[in-house]
Formats: sequence, C-alpha cells, structure tokens
Amino acid sequence: MKFIFLIILLMVFALDFYAFQVFKALQLSKIFERAYWIFNVIGYLLIIYSVTIYDPQNHNLILLNLIIGYTILIGVPKLIPIFLGAVEDLYRTSNRFVSGEWLSRRRFVAIIGWGLAAVPFIGILHGIFRGRSQYRILNNSVAIKGLPNEFSGFKILQISDIHSGSFIDFKEVEIGVNMILEQNVDAIVFTGDLVNNVYSEMTPWLDLFKKINAPYGVFSILGNHDYGDYVKWDSLDAKNQNMQNLLEMHKKLGWKLLRNENFKIVKNGESLDMVGVENWGNPPFPQYGDLNIALKDLDPKTPKILLSHDPSHFDAEVVKHESNIPLTLSGHTHGMQFGIEIPGWIKWSPVQFKYPKWAGSYTDEKTRKSLYVNRGFGYLAFPGRVGIWPEITIHTLMK
Repeated sequence: MKFIFLIILLMVFALDFYAFQVFKALQLSKIFERAYWIFNVIGYLLIIYSVTIYDPQNHNLILLNLIIGYTILIGVPKLIPIFLGAVEDLYRTSNRFVSGEWLSRRRFVAIIGWGLAAVPFIGILHGIFRGRSQYRILNNSVAIKGLPNEFSGFKILQISDIHSGSFIDFKEVEIGVNMILEQNVDAIVFTGDLVNNVYSEMTPWLDLFKKINAPYGVFSILGNHDYGDYVKWDSLDAKNQNMQNLLEMHKKLGWKLLRNENFKIVKNGESLDMVGVENWGNPPFPQYGDLNIALKDLDPKTPKILLSHDPSHFDAEVVKHESNIPLTLSGHTHGMQFGIEIPGWIKWSPVQFKYPKWAGSYTDEKTRKSLYVNRGFGYLAFPGRVGIWPEITIHTLMK
C-alpha cells in the first residue's frame, strides 16, 4: 500500500514539474516560481499527513476536508496548462522531425493555459467559501393516482445528506435551517447520512436541528455513512454502541426514524403511507434495506411515499415492485458537489457516469413511478460546492 502511494505521489510530482515548465514560459520573476513550489510542497506535506497520520476515528474530519479542498484548489486548475503544454509539445516534436529545428515554448500558449486555469481556480475558491452555503429551495409537484382527497396539495419538505461532521461554520448552517423553518409545509423528510462516520459529529448541531418540525411530523432514514462502516473500530461492540447512540440521536431530534418500516399519516380521517427503508445500494455500498419488510401490512394498492437513500434502489427494486409506490425520495449523490446546471439548457456532473439518475425528478415511462434525487444539504470530503448548490426541496402532492 505504501509503495502504491509512493508511485502515485511521484506521478503527481511529475505532473507538477511538467506544469512548472509551462509556468516558466510566462517569464515571470523568480519570486513567482518559488511561490509555485511553496504552494505545491505544502500540498504534498498535507497529502502525506492525511495518508500516514490522519485517523478518521480520532481526528477532526474537518481538517481532512480542508486538506482535500486545498489539494483540489491547487491541483485541478493545473490540468488546463498541462493539457495545452502537451499539445504544444506534440507540435514541437513533430516540427523537430520535419525541419530539424527544436522550437522554444511559446509564451502566449502559457498565458492562455494559465489564464484559463484561473476560471476553475476562482470557481473552486467560490465553492469553498460561498457555494457550500448557497442554499436554494426547489419545488416539485407530483401527480399521484389514488391520492386521498385530504392530501391533495399536501406539502412534504425534503432534506438529505446533512453530513454534520463536515460543517465548519455555525452561522452558515443556521441560514439553511432557518430557510427550512420558514416554509409552510405539512411534513418533513430526511433521506439519510446524518453524519460522516460517528454519532458524536451531530452533537454540536443537535440544538439547531431540533428546531426542525412540521404539523404531521419529521421522518428520517439511514444512509450509507450512518452505519459507521468506514471506521476501523476497536471492537464490534464499539461499532454497535455507536449505532445505538445514532438511533438515540434521531429520537433527541424528534424525528421518526423508519428502519424498513412504515407509518400512516392521518389527516381528517384519511391516511397516507410513509415508507422508509435502510440503505440499499449497489456494491460497494451496503444493502441493509428490505422493501418487502418495510411494506408489511400495507395494502399494495394504496399510494405510498418511499424514502430510500440511494437512487440505485429505484431501478433495481422499486420500479418493478407490485406495490403502488408513485414517489420515491432519495439523496446520496450530492450531485458530486460539482457540475453545471442551467435550467432548460444543460444539466451535467461527472457523477452521472455512475448514477444515471443523480439529481432532480425522473419518471419511469412504463409504470409512471417517480423518483426525486435531492442534491444534499451538506457536503463531504471537498468542503464546498461548485455549480451544484445545497438543496431544500418542497414536494407538493396532487391528485
């Protein structure tokens, strides 16, 4: 493992050295050249620290997030001058074979490369300091066949992927919570990943999130990060105790946790089935969810709102299930916290290569069952968001 890490580090250094050759073509003073290596050496030291010393169970996860943010900030923009430098080198090499002359690097190519690199640099910088708290409210109307009359116009607010262990600033998180409290909704659902690894990450934020309530209740489920599967525990008992503490945290929040369970919301004598499954994802993500157990004792014909953290569950089981599940609410993807979204024109993120259904509303044409994937309230690993903003969704149920 250490050998592989060393190889990767050497490859990164080689790319940095190549980028430096393009940087030198800018013909700046030696001060800028020294600054280039100072910032990169800091990055190397942080990477080495995070791999060799950092322990997610005993160290503050915020520090790791900041290290990831720093390395992305100084690393990703360099890919542009590296690419343009490589294209120029191909031209220089071909010219060497044709004319026998080895051309010098052209300054204007370096200017274009590093000038374009400023765009992602500024975007990432904005994502770290502003994007992570640029909360937005999105509305989604869903037509549901067989919806009881009393629930026509019923509003369900959805948040997902809080990842409380990543939060840095109390005031910016409070802005998002206050936006939730300002909405006039009937019920609230949380679709998983309350923490990154351990229950105690939520402790500093408990009093803030306890404020979240709704007339017909707040319902929650577990996400893949809530089980503590990504931590090396001293014993199985320690892991189990962490899980018990997390379940207790949901109670302290006043949220109704659905673990392969269902709950009837009753309004003026009519009812709506709320169903929640534990995490169900494609490998390597765990499959703790059991949809059949969650639907136990429910009439298959009555409409149900399903809470399932991973959107992969929708195509794998929900669509083909005989039960009437017109709406599934998921999260998990975060929209990768990076992408481009311009309504009516473009919607793109690298995460779509793994999750075809990664953000927003999707409907299966044959069954007319719908899935909505929330982009997440918090953030994980990279301490920011670029183009994919934190989301609060209001789903309005219509007959």
